[in-house]
Amino acid sequence: MGRERRARRRHITIVGAGPGGICAGIKLKQAGFEDFVILERSARVGGTWANARYPGLCCDTPSLLYSFTFEQKLDWTRTCARQPEIREYMQHCVDKYELASHIRFNAELREARWDDEGRWLLRTTDGWTTSSEVFVSALGMFNQLNWPDIPGLEDFARQVIHTGNWPEAGVDLRGKTVAVIGCAASATQAIPEIAKDAASVVLYLRTPNWVIPKEDDPYSDAQLKEMRLNPDVGLKARNEYVDWAESVLTFDKPELLEELEGKALENLASVDDPETREKLRPRVPFGSQRILFSNDFYPAFNRENVELVTDEIECITPQGVRTADGRERAADVLVLATGYRTDRFLSVIDVVGRGGVRLGDAWREGAHAYFGITVSGFPNLFMLYGPNTNQGSILLMHEHGVDYIVRKLEHMRAKGIAWIDVRREVMDEYNEGLQRHLDSVEVLQTIGRRRRRSAPAGPGTRS
Repeated sequence: MGRERRARRRHITIVGAGPGGICAGIKLKQAGFEDFVILERSARVGGTWANARYPGLCCDTPSLLYSFTFEQKLDWTRTCARQPEIREYMQHCVDKYELASHIRFNAELREARWDDEGRWLLRTTDGWTTSSEVFVSALGMFNQLNWPDIPGLEDFARQVIHTGNWPEAGVDLRGKTVAVIGCAASATQAIPEIAKDAASVVLYLRTPNWVIPKEDDPYSDAQLKEMRLNPDVGLKARNEYVDWAESVLTFDKPELLEELEGKALENLASVDDPETREKLRPRVPFGSQRILFSNDFYPAFNRENVELVTDEIECITPQGVRTADGRERAADVLVLATGYRTDRFLSVIDVVGRGGVRLGDAWREGAHAYFGITVSGFPNLFMLYGPNTNQGSILLMHEHGVDYIVRKLEHMRAKGIAWIDVRREVMDEYNEGLQRHLDSVEVLQTIGRRRRRSAPAGPGTRS
């Protein structure tokens, strides 16, 4: 870090009251930084776990990983917790660490501008303004809904729902025909649940994903009692999950990836119809896209009321979906499981740094940051869940990010420093090294693919 000036008090604005913002608030208080506000655009805490409420929404990693190390929850009701339980945990953290008085709800940040006085000038969509010496973004990747660019979408005359903004009151799908567009994480979780109620479900698939089975059983009363009485049992399991996740996500164990690919193909084999099964078979190398987890996604295609369509969508009509073969399938409800704009990060807001440079312009060739946290030219701006930080346990990643921020703020407080800004050459050197490492991961994947091609075909694989 470099470029320092000296001055005065420290007011901090955190944007987002999801896991990252909650973690930041707690650790700032523990470090003696009490003068902060958390701006939250919705009416309650939880971030994605408050805004996304589609049927079947759950954590796709073991719940024991989904609590902060300083506030361990070892009594989750099941291996992979459902959305309500995770949001309740986030609310518990807010209540226990007395963050409520710091949170301003229904406050969506519109713009942030660095001024010559060494402050961030912040304005929300309703015109409310504030200024802060420090700006912490906890917006995350899952912030801006991704709406598909399909002709006629705006002409659909019936109900359109995005999985990222499912109606809080729920949707009555009984007896209705449901068209689902998109087939990644949210669709994998939602389709089995939707199919239980809807008269029929049609999934429009463009790119099949790798879906492996997951451990997802309810904890027994005896297991919960043991973890409450002996926390080491839960902590041991948590550490084992961390080691497993790191081994998978760093791609440095080709034999493990090969084992998981085999499990994914075994999982796929549960689809009875050969043609449907073949359409669901991924065409990209295992690990090159987000790995999904589900035990009931593939069996859903054995139901008589579930249809898979892989023909290209030509357009949305007022009554349904027309594919390139000219066939139009009627729908009462259109569900868009098309995810989020995960490449935008903080640039979804108009952020202007030193010299009037906009963050969107600085990222025109792609989002980048030092440690995924700071960007040269944007003093006292820190990001959680920034570029190239989506790795392993999200909550543990947030803790590391916030610890970094707190160390910098403590240094500034001790030295009387007004603002700090990472040097451009330091940021560039970091990102160039990161890209070299990413290139080496691609090489490892290529080696792994060559090994698999040379091996004899086993059950559930193709030679």
